[in-house]
Amino acid sequence: MFKLIVATLLLVSSISVFAEGNPEHGKSISQACAVCHGADGNSPAGSFPSIAGQHPKYLLKQLKDIKSGARAAPLMTGQLEAFSEDDLADLAAYYASQTPKGGAAKPELVALGESIYRSGIKRKSIAACTACHLPQGEGSNLAGFPALAGQWPEYTETQLKAFRVGDRHNDGDGKMMRTTSLDLSDREIAAVASYLYGLH
Repeated sequence: MFKLIVATLLLVSSISVFAEGNPEHGKSISQACAVCHGADGNSPAGSFPSIAGQHPKYLLKQLKDIKSGARAAPLMTGQLEAFSEDDLADLAAYYASQTPKGGAAKPELVALGESIYRSGIKRKSIAACTACHLPQGEGSNLAGFPALAGQWPEYTETQLKAFRVGDRHNDGDGKMMRTTSLDLSDREIAAVASYLYGLH
């Protein structure tokens, strides 16, 4: 009986490690990704997301969604075709192990951005972003909520606007991001995106 318990624990342990991905292998297959996302996942331009330090669960979901077409990402068309699900898990593990850089918020947008992020907008029934993305923008790997701190404001704005009009819809059956962004104005989106860029 003892041997059976030990064997079961070893099997569960190995499955858990396997499910987390292999960052070394992820690094070895990430060369094409570096063009847009940077060698360490810190993107050189705001039109591409920085993915350094992002949660592996969230990254893996996005990679799978892009590969399957559940998330439209025209610039990544065909980029993931040759990768297996294990490869995608390894890429996610590699980028999750990297250190994000971030930047600085625009001073004139800090007050509005912080207010929306921390308190939401009561008159519009918009919940605080901290409810899912946590006080420091660190998100939650367990829940699958992405880290947002230090993300390029241009990228964050683009994604919020895509959710707002329904062009991006891979936020689950609850439509959490589509609902949240629906009543955000362009200025409110710009403010919260700028605030997140400086949050690190």
